[in-house]
Amino acid sequence: MTIRRILLAAFLGVGILPAAVLTAWSFTRTQAAMRAEIEHSLMTQAAVSAADLDKQLFERLQNAVSWARLDVMQDLHVGDVDKRLAGYLAEMKLSYGGVYVDLHATDMDGRVVASSDPSAIGRRLDFGPIWQQADMAGGTVTAEAPRRQADGREILLLRLPVASQFSDSPLGQLVLLVNWSQVGHSLDAAAGERRTIAVVDASGRLVVGSNGLRTSDGAAPMLAADWLVRPGTAVERDGAPLIGGTVIVGSARGPGSGPFAGLGWTTLVLEPSRAALAPVHRMAASFIVLLLVTAAATVPLAFWVSQRIARPIVRLTDYTRGFMRQQQPTAPPAASGEVGELTRAFTHMVDDLDASRQTLVRASQLAAIGEFAAMMAHEIRTPLGILRSSAQMLQQEAGLSAEGRELTGFIVSETQRLNGLVGTLLDSARASPPRRAPENVEALIERSLTLLAHQAQHQQVAYECRFEAADPVAAIDGEQLLQVLLNLELNALQAMPRGGRLSVATRGDQDWLVIEVADNGPGIAAAERPHVFEPFVYRREGGLGLGLAVVKQIVTAHGGDITVGAAASGGALFRIRLPR
Repeated sequence: MTIRRILLAAFLGVGILPAAVLTAWSFTRTQAAMRAEIEHSLMTQAAVSAADLDKQLFERLQNAVSWARLDVMQDLHVGDVDKRLAGYLAEMKLSYGGVYVDLHATDMDGRVVASSDPSAIGRRLDFGPIWQQADMAGGTVTAEAPRRQADGREILLLRLPVASQFSDSPLGQLVLLVNWSQVGHSLDAAAGERRTIAVVDASGRLVVGSNGLRTSDGAAPMLAADWLVRPGTAVERDGAPLIGGTVIVGSARGPGSGPFAGLGWTTLVLEPSRAALAPVHRMAASFIVLLLVTAAATVPLAFWVSQRIARPIVRLTDYTRGFMRQQQPTAPPAASGEVGELTRAFTHMVDDLDASRQTLVRASQLAAIGEFAAMMAHEIRTPLGILRSSAQMLQQEAGLSAEGRELTGFIVSETQRLNGLVGTLLDSARASPPRRAPENVEALIERSLTLLAHQAQHQQVAYECRFEAADPVAAIDGEQLLQVLLNLELNALQAMPRGGRLSVATRGDQDWLVIEVADNGPGIAAAERPHVFEPFVYRREGGLGLGLAVVKQIVTAHGGDITVGAAASGGALFRIRLPR
């Protein structure tokens, strides 16, 4: 790509990219604000509708309790011979203006003794199964599920016993047939043209809904449990089985009214996402037009500026090509401005290239020395093993003096220490890539603690595991991570006094798994923490300073990171983050 094209791309990026980012940011913020306002409106309407419905229910239930306790209800004793009770029920039905379809007073067998409808007197009512019950101050009101009558009106049947003033047995029942269609019509008015309101009970059965949800056969759909999980919130979801397409739903639980705690119904207000977000889509089109206008003004200007700047650069490029064809080219004549600076910088670059070549040679030599040192460290292990085995056999000699046993003990301990240092050197020299496979990290932690259990018991160190990760499995090299855990836990054991405490914990989310190793030892000073993972940096006498460097190398090879800090107990805390 030529310098002119690079400059052109840069100017276009500087001119258009910020405009695009600003446009996208403005659109995102505005969209979020509009969406939040829509969701707030839906939740508010759901709460208002739920409160209004509970208020209407409370009035109906209060009517039932109040009427059942009136003296006129005692006329059931004499079969309402003077029709006084029937007249009262007819008057109540008329005074409530269509709220009630009919009011009946029955005996305990369900035969109508008095009614607002004279033709119903003497007829036996067939009561259905109990659907809801409301405990009121004057008694328990029983409700049957809403049903559709032959005339097309939906009713809600409420009934409660009528207590006798002359005996302990009830005289009969007061039955109220509430005009449930009126509730649906009130929801129609609240929903308007774009929204749909549905009221469901605790089992997910549709209790009442606005227009479009009321079917001719009166069949009520059942909603899945996920519709009722978070009342008081707004979510976007599939509208089936209530309405088709994606909808935004605001929900609210009925708050009750006065002493009436409600029946646990949930009110849902649904609005199709396409209709609700139509202003957002129109706003997006406006932002796109604005961005296109900005681009149309930026492109010609970028072409002109890039060409003007690139012309002297192109001349210098021609000189550079000539330099590549010559052994000792003559430096270009001095120039002013940025091109002159570039020419002088190019001349210095030739000298720097030679210095860099020498530096690269020295680095290669150091790398070769490192490989040789690793090879020698590996070869040293064999004679060390022979020395240790020989010293152990000498210790078993019967005639060996006390001084000889002491000297052979020195040989065994020192060869063991040298073997550990050689192993650490080998671990730091060979950087094998991790062989990833799904591994249970918590199982590896338990295995590492089992391997160190004898040493922990010897030091009287207690350890605890706090496994809080929902999913402890990650794609890792199990052997390498076990080496990391052993290094950290062994360092903690060596740093703690007798009777200390070692803690290993896990936690994480869907992207990262976190391992924490903490102790109650002396800890690591804040000034030393940035250097603890560097090679040959050690705090323990006799250490080589490569253990934590190997730990850092393995964790980094896994794409993770490791940090050190202070534990709550005052000791050191090492935190490892591994990608899933």
